[in-house]
Amino acid sequence: MTSSTRDAVLDAVPDGLLIGGTWRPAATGKTLDVADPATGDVLKSIADADADDAMAALDAAVEAADDWAKTPARERGELLRRTFELVREHADEMALLMTLEMGKPLKESAGEVTYGGEFLRWFSEEAVRITGRYGTNPEGNGRMVVTKHPLGPCYLITPWNFPLAMATRKIAPALAAGCTVVVKPASLTPLTTSYVVSLLLEAGLPDGVVNVITSSSSAAVSKPILADPRLRKLSFTGSTEVGRSLIKQAADNVLRTSMELGGNAPFVIFDDADLDAAVEGALAAKFRNVGQACTAANRFIVHSSLAADFTARVTEQVANMKVGAGTEDDVGSVR
Repeated sequence: MTSSTRDAVLDAVPDGLLIGGTWRPAATGKTLDVADPATGDVLKSIADADADDAMAALDAAVEAADDWAKTPARERGELLRRTFELVREHADEMALLMTLEMGKPLKESAGEVTYGGEFLRWFSEEAVRITGRYGTNPEGNGRMVVTKHPLGPCYLITPWNFPLAMATRKIAPALAAGCTVVVKPASLTPLTTSYVVSLLLEAGLPDGVVNVITSSSSAAVSKPILADPRLRKLSFTGSTEVGRSLIKQAADNVLRTSMELGGNAPFVIFDDADLDAAVEGALAAKFRNVGQACTAANRFIVHSSLAADFTARVTEQVANMKVGAGTEDDVGSVR
C-alpha cells in the first residue's frame, strides 16, 4: 500500500454527519479522531455528534418517512441493487479502509466486502416479496386480510468488529421494508459506515432516508433518540451489558427491538477427534477477524487424552504467527 493510495481512500470518506441528505459538522464543531490500531496514528478527524445532532437526525428520518414508505418496493429494491454494484466496484478501497480503521488483515476485509455486500443484494430482491395473508376468519362468516406496513423511523447501532457487514445487515432490510433510519456506528470504526452510506447516496437515496451520526459518546446521542415517541424500532449489536441498558430505555415507549448481544462459544474436542483438523479449526475459531467475533472461541474443552498434544500444537502455531499491520502480507498466518 502506497501513501497516495491510503490518502485517496481516506479522502473519499465524508468527515461530517449525514443529516437530511447533507454532510455537515457537529453542532458544537467538535471532532472525533479515528486511529489506526496498528500504529496509533490518526487516520481522519470526523464530526463528533451530541444530543442536538441526534435529534436533528431523527427529525430528518421522521420527515422522510412517509414519502419513503410510499416509494414502490421495486424502486427501493433497485436502489439497493445499485448500491450493491457500487460496493463491488469499490471493493478494494472499502477493504483497505476497513483494515486501516479496524486492523484485520486485508484478506479478511476483502471477505467482509463480499459478506456485507450480499446483504444489499439479498434485501434488494426481498423488497418486492413482502407479502401479507388472506383467508377465512375463525367463525367462517367473513374474510381476513393481513397486510404489512413500514414501521417508521429506526435507530441502528453497529459494532466495531464488522463495520461494513453489520451496517448493511441493518440498513438494507430497513430500507427494503420502507423504513427510514438513523445509524450510529462504533466510534472506533465509523469510516466504513460513512463510506458505504455515501454509495447509497450515489445510487440515488432520497434525502433523510438514511442519517449517520458519529459520536464519541453513544449514551449522549442514544438517550434522546430512544426517549422520543416518534422512534419505532431499535437494532443493536454489541455487548450484553450495553444491550440490557438499551432494552430498559426502549421499554418506556415499548419499542420493537432486535438485539445481538455478546457471544458464548466453547470449542469441544472429544477423544476420537482428528487432532490435525481440531488444531486447524481451533486457530480459525480463535483468530478469525483478529479474534473479534461473537463466535470466537472463548474456552477450549479438550479430552484429557488429547490435551497435552493439542496444547503443544496450538502453542507452536500461535508462536509462529506473523504479527503486524493488517496491510502487511501474510499477517495473521503461520510463518
